[in-house]
Amino acid sequence: MTRALVTAVLLLLMGTPALAQVHPLVIAHRGASGERPEHTRAAYELAIDQGADFIEPDLVMSKDGVLIVRHENEIGGTTDVASHPEFADRRRTRLVDSQSVTGWFTEDFTLAELKTLRARERLPELRPGNATFDGHEPILTFQEVIDIARSGSIRTGRTIGVAPELKHPSHFRDLGLDMVAPFVAVLQDNELTDKDAPILIQCFEVGALKDLRRAGVAAPLLQLIAAGQSPSDVQTLLQTVMTSPSGLSDIATYADWIGVETTLIEPRDETSAAQPATSLIADAHAAGLRIVGWTFRAENVFLPKGDRRGVLSAQHGDLTGQLRRHYALGIDAVFSDFPGLAVAAR
Repeated sequence: MTRALVTAVLLLLMGTPALAQVHPLVIAHRGASGERPEHTRAAYELAIDQGADFIEPDLVMSKDGVLIVRHENEIGGTTDVASHPEFADRRRTRLVDSQSVTGWFTEDFTLAELKTLRARERLPELRPGNATFDGHEPILTFQEVIDIARSGSIRTGRTIGVAPELKHPSHFRDLGLDMVAPFVAVLQDNELTDKDAPILIQCFEVGALKDLRRAGVAAPLLQLIAAGQSPSDVQTLLQTVMTSPSGLSDIATYADWIGVETTLIEPRDETSAAQPATSLIADAHAAGLRIVGWTFRAENVFLPKGDRRGVLSAQHGDLTGQLRRHYALGIDAVFSDFPGLAVAAR
């Protein structure tokens, strides 16, 4: 099916924009990554079949400037690169956002070389079932994930959106690999630049989001905020300032959403027990922003103390309870490794 025909079919499906279809939205965090290795076709297609509204690819760059889908630019933990003797000499230590990281980096490989690798489960101790799929799937490009969403839209009759995250754009720019220009080109090729396009564009860095606005991208932008951290490109900008009413008003001048760690909405005490919710959801709405929480995972190690079941870190607790509390607070979307549970809780 040609891209023009696919677009025509999708326009028939999209009676309302993807961001307005349901509330709250369920965004499949790297696909159904609790049940399949993250960022693989199997993870994305399972998430779509489970009812996810959006699928999320993290974007990094190849040596030849192609946007590819990996959690980080270091790929030793998510691919079988270590078992490829032809790439042994590419293992090195780099500074990424001022952190020393050792391994294999996407910026040292062409797309053709990356396509010879196969995905592996990033958390095999917690998700041994996922590890049974190791070695089955290749690394995907951003375009391939867009195509998966479009095929899923046609298969299900629902508009499946894409929520890409630009990872470390300043790092890649310093290497001579500008992420913004090729990213905008892919959006333009796929007619995903308008404000009602089924896309939600994320980044921790402030500058990249502002660059996208200056490049004419009207699609929704999302400023990611980590608890106790600053954007790597504006290290003087504290998280406490960003999430204050004045900080949220500043974000609203260039973005439409914020994406925050769940502990900024529902804090935890020193025992990891959930505490009363903050006013962040209401404050974001007052600033004209929508808000998504990350990341909702079923394993005990990620849950507040009161939602844990059993004693083992890998055992599944009451993710449904955690989700329902956030839904009741008026959150606009959730990132979840278990989109089927998030849809059912909704």
